[in-house]
Amino acid sequence: MKKSLVTIAIATLSLFAGSAFAANADCEAKAAEKKLAGAAKTSFVKKCEKDAGGAGNAACEAKAVDKNGKPLAGAAKTSSMKKCMAESGAKK
Repeated sequence: MKKSLVTIAIATLSLFAGSAFAANADCEAKAAEKKLAGAAKTSFVKKCEKDAGGAGNAACEAKAVDKNGKPLAGAAKTSSMKKCMAESGAKK
């Protein structure tokens, strides 16, 4: 049982790391479009990343469960999160 919990924890962390990286890339691109530099760019990217992973992400994370109430993992969780985020209008 401990091994499966560790596997789930690692999968969850890697999902967050992947989504954080994607949010960072999107925010960096938006900052480049606006031709921001220095402190203005840093502030913009920080706010953008916060908005991208904010309350919508936490709410969707809570909804990512199967019929038995167990947390989803892998592709099923990714699909559920994308659908939830799109429905809530939250940024990816």
